[in-house]
Amino acid sequence: MQRVLCICILAGMIDAPEPAAGSGRPIRVIDARGLRGLAHPLRLRLLDLLKLDGPATSAGLSERLGEKTGTVSWHLRHLAEHGFIEEEIGRGTRRERWWRVARSRTVLNTADFREDPDIQGALSLYLNELVQRNFRRVAESVGEEWDDRWRGARAVSEWTEMRMTPAQLHALNEELTAVVERHVPAPDAEPDPEALPVIVQIQSFPRKERGGE
Repeated sequence: MQRVLCICILAGMIDAPEPAAGSGRPIRVIDARGLRGLAHPLRLRLLDLLKLDGPATSAGLSERLGEKTGTVSWHLRHLAEHGFIEEEIGRGTRRERWWRVARSRTVLNTADFREDPDIQGALSLYLNELVQRNFRRVAESVGEEWDDRWRGARAVSEWTEMRMTPAQLHALNEELTAVVERHVPAPDAEPDPEALPVIVQIQSFPRKERGGE
């Protein structure tokens, strides 16, 4: 059963099992209506910026993305209507609204849409954007200049000799997620002065058997 988890406060969307109970934030399972509302390239980019860099206005986001403010505002309102973002109350003015990611964890279970042909286009767009975005994040980081401490700490790893059943792969994903969860700081924790934002991507998937020469 494939699952896509979005850790809305600290990370981006990653392929992972459903988060463990008691992890502290409410869990929202995306339905067909929510998926249709999310599956748009610009909306996904806006949501990504709000997750990674915190609250922003439509003017600030439009400047960063090179889009018209009116277009960005419309898509932000659409994301808010579907519950993916919310207005930050007490900040800004009636003409300058600040938006932030909704304080919940969003889980997309692709198996929920297996029998719904009308949603396959939105699901395909969403998953394609997810894969492309994750690739861009890694490529950008690898291409940037870092000091020796950070270069020695990062990792892009791959294991290709593994053979597993679906149950074993699911168990592996749950264990990996639990390990990452142990390192996620509390929302009110004071960050270390030397700390930088870190993105953890877990990608584990089967491939079709192919015969050799």
